[in-house]
Amino acid sequence: MGLLNHEFVDLLKAIIRHPSVVGAEHSFFRILQRELEERGAKVTWYEGLLVAQGDNPFSTMFSAHIDRHGLVCTGPNEFQFAAFISGNRTDLLGNSVSEELITKITDRFQSLPVYAYEPWSGVYRGSGTIKNASICEFRNNLIFEIDGLDHVVAGTPVAFKDHLKIREGRMEAQLDNVLSAAALVHLFGIGFEGTAFFTAQEEAGKSWRYLLEWFRRFGGSTNRLIVLDTSPFPNIETADQQHLVLREKDANAHFNKEATRRIESLCRENKISYLYKDRYVEAENQRLLNTAGRPRSLGSTEMGRIIAASNGLVDGTTLQVPTTAYHTMEESSSSESVDAFLSMLKVLSEDTD
Repeated sequence: MGLLNHEFVDLLKAIIRHPSVVGAEHSFFRILQRELEERGAKVTWYEGLLVAQGDNPFSTMFSAHIDRHGLVCTGPNEFQFAAFISGNRTDLLGNSVSEELITKITDRFQSLPVYAYEPWSGVYRGSGTIKNASICEFRNNLIFEIDGLDHVVAGTPVAFKDHLKIREGRMEAQLDNVLSAAALVHLFGIGFEGTAFFTAQEEAGKSWRYLLEWFRRFGGSTNRLIVLDTSPFPNIETADQQHLVLREKDANAHFNKEATRRIESLCRENKISYLYKDRYVEAENQRLLNTAGRPRSLGSTEMGRIIAASNGLVDGTTLQVPTTAYHTMEESSSSESVDAFLSMLKVLSEDTD
């Protein structure tokens, strides 16, 4: 693997500055459409889904969700965590990795700069700073107080002000999952001929529905879908023990064995280290069981959800980048992992076995 691709870094720096709050992703789809069409892709919009295709669309299929965490105004100077509003949930049930972590990181939102925007056009509607963030015992949701956005009306999305930082061999920002989106756009720039799906509202548990609707319309049965994402680890030392993360299953379903083993084989051939996240979590849970600790969730992924719901129509596996500080502005991944990720996507796009 070589040095991190400069064109990719420039692309990621540019698009990460555009908001894509859960449930208000339209303006980001417009940004992606322009970048993809400049690289020769045929782009089609559907509800909650942007589809980019090359000359051989059914060869390899990748999917990445493009929503990022943010807030939504729910009343006069009142803001709530957008993922739980968009998902029609106002309670933290604690049954996903996302919810488990969010209840632990509430204090990290203190003093963060944010800005409001129009969801369709992306037009700027003012900026502010988070004054306080807490879990409301009556509504069981994260409630935010913000200085500077008193004028914002209910329904307006509010994004965290974010930009990419590269220091000490790590890339840092809210990488989940704009990192994967940028990687797929970059892939078209170097000749990708397959299909890339960009889905909305994954953090609200809805993205698989939009993806499955596409396959019901056009796709037929496939086991060639590879869902791209980030994967959280508790610290840098643990995250950096492998370049990439694979999975045999999540909390919803078992993934396609053939597709998973193929990626493992290609990792070995290309000297890219990997870890199976489900095995890692199960081993950790066994250790916690022995110490009377609370077991962790296997996680709920877009891949698992669509396999469980499609009755055999859609199958495949996942490929993830290990990160730390999940769902914060300090989420980071090693440059080596990102380089391995880009290399593996190119290998997979050229794989004919």
